[in-house]
Amino acid sequence: MSDRTPTAAEPLAPEAPATPTPHVDAGDAGYRKDLKSRHVNMIAIGGAIGTGLFLGAGGRMANAGPSLFIAYAVCGLFAFFVVRALGELVLYRPSSGAFVSYAREFMGEKGAYTAGWLYFLNWSTTAIADITAAATYAHFWAMFSSVPQWLLALVALAVVLTANLISVKYFGEMEFWFAIVKVAALVAFMLVGIFLIVTQHQVDGHTPGLANITDNGGVFPKGVMPMLLLVQGVVFAYASVELCGVAAGETENPEKIMPKAINSIMWRVGLFYVGSVVLLAMLLPYTVYSGDQSPFVTVFNKLGIPGAAGVMNLVVLTAALSSLNSGLYSTGRILRSMSVSGSAPKFTGVMNSGGVPYGGILLTAGFGVLGVALNYAMPGEAFELVLNIASIGILGTWGMIMICSLLFWQRSKDGRVTRPGYQLPWAPYTQIVTLLFLVSVVVLMWLDGGVSRTTVACLPLIAAALVGGWFLVRRRVQATAGASQH
Repeated sequence: MSDRTPTAAEPLAPEAPATPTPHVDAGDAGYRKDLKSRHVNMIAIGGAIGTGLFLGAGGRMANAGPSLFIAYAVCGLFAFFVVRALGELVLYRPSSGAFVSYAREFMGEKGAYTAGWLYFLNWSTTAIADITAAATYAHFWAMFSSVPQWLLALVALAVVLTANLISVKYFGEMEFWFAIVKVAALVAFMLVGIFLIVTQHQVDGHTPGLANITDNGGVFPKGVMPMLLLVQGVVFAYASVELCGVAAGETENPEKIMPKAINSIMWRVGLFYVGSVVLLAMLLPYTVYSGDQSPFVTVFNKLGIPGAAGVMNLVVLTAALSSLNSGLYSTGRILRSMSVSGSAPKFTGVMNSGGVPYGGILLTAGFGVLGVALNYAMPGEAFELVLNIASIGILGTWGMIMICSLLFWQRSKDGRVTRPGYQLPWAPYTQIVTLLFLVSVVVLMWLDGGVSRTTVACLPLIAAALVGGWFLVRRRVQATAGASQH
């Protein structure tokens, strides 16, 4: 570095290399570094484990058979590439604005605007699903069966919202314990599953082992295509892995904590997702599972273990609340970063005395409330469309992260920035292959037909909304950028 010729951009290099304007980090002011190592580690785990595994694996196993583990492994690899790319950017410059802040630096305000609103699209629609799911799961218990669903949904939202609004420490604690419950449930299942296989203890008349796979059509009982079509749904099981990148801006010593948390995602995905699906396939034939029930509940019910369904329902409820918790937290930070630059409403940038950007959190919570009414007013297929639109948001977010990573790599080659020691391996090929994978997921959504195809058909409408929104805010963005330069 010492023998490099200074450039015009050099004065910016120590704080935010190659930033086009000094206000790029303005959205990070006022946050408290209250997230500890244990919080970030559990946020990383919790982001990689959710209802996509606990609830969604049953229906996917029924549709594609044991080959589901291949889909989880492939999608998990690309999820790891995404979070590893984000981790490199975080080590370069920690920011609560995360990929929105990096998009602003490497792509300009239009890039930051696009990245931020695609992320909000994902979490605002996911919040609708989470709040409804929490109420539905609560109805499982007799004590709540007579309570109206809308009331249970509002209670769930109020509890999680309150914890988010008090301080980041409360968010971290809540997510820590949510993750503990999910991990404990998976570890317990895997220990039981291994014990059953080793002892050859029959499950509903079936002897656990490879025979449950080989005697029922093998790994691909319905062919390869059903597994490929499942990839689109499996990607969204990993939809929160980028959360630890957002949390970095409120973390003590991110240089030390983040690499460990991100690297651990890879083996956890392999152990919990791939390992669980392989065990499920070995314990019972894939035809026993269904989308109406968690596959883990199916196994415990077949074993005749009393109370197992109730325990698993609690775990699935925890996963829904964890997702809602994460969505409120992350969109609050992302919207603040956008608000400071003028590309989001001004009120979303307001912080309380606890260093919490409550304006953005309340905006996302508002969509959750809207979701309660929406769930009553719209039939099931239309509600499913809302969930599919969330998937478009996460595909867009992952795509923006990889584009930022690619541009960061290019600038490092030009000598304008310096890559940290913690890097995305095999750049730039990793970014290019991941982007091609994300495009292929959209193609698979179209091929799947039904609601998935309708969702892809909505892409021009989403693009038109983004373009229209940009024309509404661009003057404010330009004025904000101009003011920050003086």
